[in-house]
Amino acid sequence: MLRLWRDRLSPVDVSLPVGNGRRSPGLRREELAALAGVSVDYLVRLEQGRARRPSEQVATSLARALQLSDAERDHLYILAGLLPPSPRTVPTHVPPGAQRLMARLGEVPLAVFSASWDLITWTPLWEALLDDPSLRAGSEWNLLRRHFAEIDGVTPAGSITAVSTTGEFSASLVADLRRVRGRYPDDRNVAILIDELLTSSTTFARLWQGGAVGEHRSERKVVRNRLIGTVVLDCDVFTVAGADVRIVAYTAATRSDAAAKLDFLRVSAVTSSRASARVSAE
Repeated sequence: MLRLWRDRLSPVDVSLPVGNGRRSPGLRREELAALAGVSVDYLVRLEQGRARRPSEQVATSLARALQLSDAERDHLYILAGLLPPSPRTVPTHVPPGAQRLMARLGEVPLAVFSASWDLITWTPLWEALLDDPSLRAGSEWNLLRRHFAEIDGVTPAGSITAVSTTGEFSASLVADLRRVRGRYPDDRNVAILIDELLTSSTTFARLWQGGAVGEHRSERKVVRNRLIGTVVLDCDVFTVAGADVRIVAYTAATRSDAAAKLDFLRVSAVTSSRASARVSAE
């Protein structure tokens, strides 16, 4: 099944160049391995049936990289001897349509978050704008952990860019998390997140005691980036129907000063990426 799913996925749908010399229209093994964060050798063994028990993390990464539907993802879990994700836990599967949207809007700072605000995937310009080395390292990144650490004066290691927010933003995040807790009562990670924030953040604890329940909404942000300085951007949050993941986008009005700064950052990010590719090739 992995080979069939790989062959049907176009490189264009994952922001890869089609190029010449491809023997099939689908993804190469090394491309899928890179997207899923596994070795090519391990992927070969999975496709050939010599590795039969991938971990839940690997199954989740493969389902996302292959842009499987919910039914196909559940089938992959069953083949791997795993229980499909419960509807009472926060979903992290990004639907194929949302992934194609990300691929086609790669020149916009976009990211996909789970309902509990764990960062799932992002575009290169999102990383360039936030300038956060931990994204490249693949370490755990949760919006609430970062936000409340910053406003309580505990800046996360490696954090360079500052995003100015308001008190209303903090309250909105807490009310949203309470709603998520009620919707996914069996999600252990949400319970751990709440307990951790109650212990580490006096601001979060105060807002949590208020008992507000609501949905987080968009607001304008002031971002300070080391390359483009201070830029004011519209930050919009879109919920993917039926999946309960959020797409967050930073945008600026056409021909505005902010749009010009994003264009400069985009060119700088592309140049840096090409330079890194040349170094790796050498």
